[in-house]
This record gives sequence, structure tokens and C-alpha cells, in this order.
Amino acid sequence: MIPRGGPYRLTPDKGPETMKHRLTLKFIAAYAVFGVLAFLAVAVFGSRLCRKSAVKTASEELYREVRTIASAQSASYTSGRSFDPAHLSFYQSVSDCRVLILDGSARVLYDSGVSGYASLAGQTLAFDPADSPEYYRIGRFGSAFREDMLGAFSPITARTTTYGYAMVLQQMSTVNARADAMLGNIYLICAAVFVMSFLPLAVMYFAVQRPLGRITDGAQEYAQGHLAHRIPVKSRDEVGYLAASLNAMAAELQSADETQKKFIANVSHDFRSPLTSIRGYLQAMKDGVIPPEKQEKYMDIIIGETDRLTNLTQSMLTLNTLDESRQGLEYSDFDMVALTKTVCATFGAVCERRDILFDLIFSEARIDVHADMGRIQQVMMNLIDNAIKFSPESSAIRISVRGVGDKAAVSVKDFGCGIEKEDLGHIWTRFYKTDSSRGRDKKGTGLGLSIVKEIITAHGETIDVISTPGSGTEFIFRLPLAK
Repeated sequence: MIPRGGPYRLTPDKGPETMKHRLTLKFIAAYAVFGVLAFLAVAVFGSRLCRKSAVKTASEELYREVRTIASAQSASYTSGRSFDPAHLSFYQSVSDCRVLILDGSARVLYDSGVSGYASLAGQTLAFDPADSPEYYRIGRFGSAFREDMLGAFSPITARTTTYGYAMVLQQMSTVNARADAMLGNIYLICAAVFVMSFLPLAVMYFAVQRPLGRITDGAQEYAQGHLAHRIPVKSRDEVGYLAASLNAMAAELQSADETQKKFIANVSHDFRSPLTSIRGYLQAMKDGVIPPEKQEKYMDIIIGETDRLTNLTQSMLTLNTLDESRQGLEYSDFDMVALTKTVCATFGAVCERRDILFDLIFSEARIDVHADMGRIQQVMMNLIDNAIKFSPESSAIRISVRGVGDKAAVSVKDFGCGIEKEDLGHIWTRFYKTDSSRGRDKKGTGLGLSIVKEIITAHGETIDVISTPGSGTEFIFRLPLAK
């Protein structure tokens, strides 16, 4: 493909350093937001869960204690005795737990007491066990206590008769302290997790952000036209693949840029030579250096140079058309044998002048192929013209068309000077010319074989070349047979 224009020079709105800083700030902001939201979640939901858990744990502990007390009192009533406070005396030494024994009307029969608080014995509590199905209550039981209390209760029964209730109470401040301790542990765990989260943040920085910064730097270099720059990212992940893709793109652009420069140089050289000749001869005629009787000869030379410019321009337009429309071929079925004979006939005058014969070999009288007839005719024209150019006088050009499987193999072979080994890899390059002294026609454009290669490639086929210096050159390509 003929490259058009140099590398695009983009002007980013912000430099790569600014973009990297923005990305860093985004990471930091996201991390800070995560930390704040995590703290709020723990503070709001964690405190509720901790308080609920602490209340549940404390109520279960109190309920076990009150069940033991109620069982002992029930045994006392069953044996015919009334309330027996003997086994309750040890609770008087417990500072955060208070035991009450109530009769059926919620009057306090016994209060283990707590240091600093007046005894409730003889008072009636605002307590009705039917108010709630739970085995515990939270509150002040009317005005009996100066702060909220958590109380677990159990009925005292004997012979299906309820004589009262046993109740064990604990200050809610003690329960809340337990919840605060649990919440403090959760805060410590969250702080540890927050600190540990720096590790994935560091991994993200070294594995993503820093490579992206290098990719951004590379993109900036490419935007400024420094296509030789390569992004030093070697990882095998998506970021590494992106860097490798950009490096490959830069290499292609660099190659296209070099090809463009070479193309412009070759076009300039091939246009300058005939234009210089035309201008020189016309100036000589104008100045009277060339006498009128000789002007016809030089006018023929000028016409030849203009034909050379026309051929060069037409060849460039052909390549441009092939580049832009690889899929624009007009396929049809046609006889390759007849087309070969027609093309050879167009070179009859040239071959007769140089005593060059065509040795035509066909495996069958008619071999139909499926291809773009106009393009394949152009291929044969260029290959035969190239063969004539490098064939000595009184020689032959062998052209064969043979059916091989489902393909037709076409060969054009001359017996001229051949192509040196070091030149074989360059013959398809546009404007590339081997030693011009080997050719009889020194007016070639250097685009003929490039056009041949483009047309055959557009057909999805390949063309091969076999050449031995001093023995000649053979070009071979294949086309699908018509079904």
C-alpha cells in the first residue's frame, strides 16, 4: 500500500504528567472514600449489632442464673416451706448483678442489694410477665431504678401454682460496656484490614498505574512523531498486550514513514529525469541550438519521455486503485490460453525487431479460470514486458499454462541475465530496480512487478520467482480453474 502522509501529530489537551497525576488522585480519592464508608458502616451497623449481641449474651447468662434460683425456690414451696433466702446470700457480694424475689402481685420479697442503692424489699414493681413473650426486660420498671436495667425472670411454681417470680438484673451500662469492647475489637480489625489493603493498592500501582504511565508517555512520543520510541512494558497481561500493540503500531508507522520517504524520493527521481530531458531539448530548440532540420528527431525523444511520464503516472494510479479496493475485483470465467495468445500478439512488433520468439506451451487447447480478466491481462503484460526487457536478442521466452489439480499454473520464463540472489528479496518493492545495464530498456518505472504482486495477492494467490544469474528468470503463479 502506498503510504499517505506522515505520522499524525496530535496535541493533547493535557500532558501525560497531568493525566498520571489525575489517575493517582483518583486512586487516592477512591481509597479515602472506601475508608470513610467502611468506618461509617462499622460505626452505624456494627454498634447496633454489637449492642444486640451483648444484650443477647447477657440475657442468656442472666436467664441461666434466674432459672437456677427459681428452681431452688420452687423446691422450697413444694416441700411446704415458703420463701427461703438462705441460698441467695452469695449474690450480695456480686457488684453488677442484683437478685429479686417477687410474689404473685410483683411485690419484692427479697432484694440482694447493690452497694450504693436502697433496698427494694416491700415495694411493688411495675412488672407484668404477660407484657412480652421474651424472658427478659430492659427498663427501669417504673421508677424502681435510676438507670435502665436488663432483667431476666423465671416463674416460681409448685404443684401447678405460681407463687411468684425470680428476677436477676444487670445494669445496662455494664452491658453497653461489653458491647463497646466488642466494637473496639471490630475497629482494630477494620484498621488492620485497611492497612493491609495498601498491599493491593501497591500492586495496582506497580502492575497497572505505572505501566499505564509508560504507555501514556509512549503515546505522547508517537503523537510528537517520535516513532522510534518503544514502550518498556514486558508484562503478559492486558496492559502488556496494549503496550506490545502500541509498539507494533509504532513499528508499522515507522516503516510506513520510511517507505513514504523512499517513495517520494523515487517518484521525484523518476519524474525529474524525463522532465529535465524535455526541458533541455525544448530550451535548445528555443535558443536555436538545435537546427530546424533536426528538431523532428528530438521531438520524437520528447514524445518518448512524455510517454514514460504517462506510463509512470498510470502505474501509480493502478497501485493506488489496488490499495484502496482489494476486494473490488470483477471475477469472471475466461480462457487463459486465449488471453495469453492475445497478450503475446501485442508484443509482436517489439519481438520481431529484436528477433525474440515466444515458446507457448499449453496442456490443453482451452483452460478456463475464474479471476478478474482485466487484472490478469495486466499481470501477463507486465511479466512478458519484463521478460523482453532482460532477454538478449535472438532468444526465446517460454510461456506455459497447465492445469494442476483445481488450479491453472502460469509460467513466464526468459533466458536472459537472471537476478542476483541479493536482489531477489527486493524485486517486489516499488521503484526498486536492479542493475539497469542488464536491461535493454532503461525506461522502466520500477512498478511493474509491484503491480503484479498486488494483483495476484488480491486474488488470494501467491507468485514465485526462480532465477539463476546467467541462465534467466521464471515467474510462476496460479489461478483457480472455472467450475
